[in-house]
Amino acid sequence: MGILDRILRAGEGKKLKALEGLVPEINALSTSMTALSDDALRAKTGEFRQRIERGESLDDLLVEAFAVTREAAGRVIGQRHYDVQMMGGAALHFGWVAEMKTGEGKTLVSTLPAYLNGLGGQGVHLVTVNDYLARRDAEWMGRVHKWMGLKVGLVIPGFKERPIEKRAAYAADITYGTNNEFGFDYLRDNMAPTLDDKSQRGHNFAIVDEVDSILIDEARTPLIISGRLADAAKLYYRFASVVRSLKRDVDYEVEEDKRIVVPLEAGIDKVELALGVANLYDEVQQNLVHQLQVALKAKELYKRDKDYIIQNGEVKIVDEFTGRVLDGRRWSEGIHQAIEAKEGVKIKEENQTLATITLQNYFRMYDKLGGMTGTASTEAAELKNTYGLDVVPIPTNKPVGRVDHADLIYKGEAGKFDAVVEDIAERFERGQPVLVGTISVEKSEHLSRLLTQRGVDHEVLNAKQHTREAHIVTQAGRLHAVTVATNMAGRGVDILLGGNPEGLARAQVLKEGHSADVMVDDFALSLPLEEMPEDFQSAR
Repeated sequence: MGILDRILRAGEGKKLKALEGLVPEINALSTSMTALSDDALRAKTGEFRQRIERGESLDDLLVEAFAVTREAAGRVIGQRHYDVQMMGGAALHFGWVAEMKTGEGKTLVSTLPAYLNGLGGQGVHLVTVNDYLARRDAEWMGRVHKWMGLKVGLVIPGFKERPIEKRAAYAADITYGTNNEFGFDYLRDNMAPTLDDKSQRGHNFAIVDEVDSILIDEARTPLIISGRLADAAKLYYRFASVVRSLKRDVDYEVEEDKRIVVPLEAGIDKVELALGVANLYDEVQQNLVHQLQVALKAKELYKRDKDYIIQNGEVKIVDEFTGRVLDGRRWSEGIHQAIEAKEGVKIKEENQTLATITLQNYFRMYDKLGGMTGTASTEAAELKNTYGLDVVPIPTNKPVGRVDHADLIYKGEAGKFDAVVEDIAERFERGQPVLVGTISVEKSEHLSRLLTQRGVDHEVLNAKQHTREAHIVTQAGRLHAVTVATNMAGRGVDILLGGNPEGLARAQVLKEGHSADVMVDDFALSLPLEEMPEDFQSAR
């Protein structure tokens, strides 16, 4: 009986035991793999591909391919997969969600199914939540794949965006990128005038990091490519001015739970008087009703530093789940222009939708889908119903040392924040590193002000510090470090107790006056790192 048959026949409650059963078979090959020379180990890729051509399936190769990947990772990046990581890798290959606790090495786990499925030549997409992680993983884990003879591509905004370059990235055996960029490239392909202008070659297998965030939290978020319509800036400014004088519950009513604003008779009369029109609802004036609606919504339903921030004179949307700025995204139907008018910044031309798709519909196109996260059990039913994905909890390599305390409930927000500040200050004095999660940019900045008043040095990690995100998180484990973050900002970046040595070294190099350009990654080099001169590699 083949491996896949054995696993699938195991039944829902026995999947974990079935995965555990694969580990001894993989471990049995460790000695023979260790005995191979570098050339002999790399030659395994060609051997596996020949066996696929002769009719063997990827499932038939799983045990050997995983053993080869583990040995290669140990030699190239100095990291050898643990047994539980082998189980996680197998779960991904079978198209499941591997639930692995924070710090269990999900990034390393992804190399196993990526290498195995990359052998098939139909493409594997490694999907991460932001540009930093995509670039980091492509450089870091990509070294293992390139050493083994596979081609690695990277698709992120602003990096090799010409169609011919995009095609090369998607033609690679393994392609790293962000969920949004994969989706936007699909939309751009659907708008391409010729086949030569298309970049993607199909949707074979996707491994989604932080799968609950991408496939559940952001699933309904539409990716939109827009084109410009005629400018109506003056009208937006006029209505923004008019609605400032209108009073809630007197001139209009608001149903915040339904995101609805309804003008009342008194308010309509005031608007007609201000605009000098007899009847706002005349057929000729129908657009004015829409303008009034969006101006009122901008005033009541969209809050600065919660739903959006003002950055460099622009209104930028803040993701309600991650607290990150959604660069390039704009609210539709005139909402964005109404907010720009409300804030008094320059209004960009109104857009019309040319192509759109939700992340949910995009990822359902893949022939096979797998995912990793530390928090999937609570979303297990939705992942199963929407995507047909089973969640498999993978045990930790060592017992969890973290102590989880019960929640504390306070009568009011002020009391809660006072208690939080006191607790942080006490731990700060002891030197204990503290990471504080908040639900919005607004709350993070409020807590920051309270900590400043208390004399506690800290870093704030939210949409406004997106470019410094990785550096802040990597140093959050240093003595006396206090880091205030939105609920999911910095996800996927390791916090090492004592600080991250590489991050500290990079910061020191920059401090000494060296340009950031000298600290490039493999994707900025004219040749892969392994093909550069030895002096360059050692200096690297």
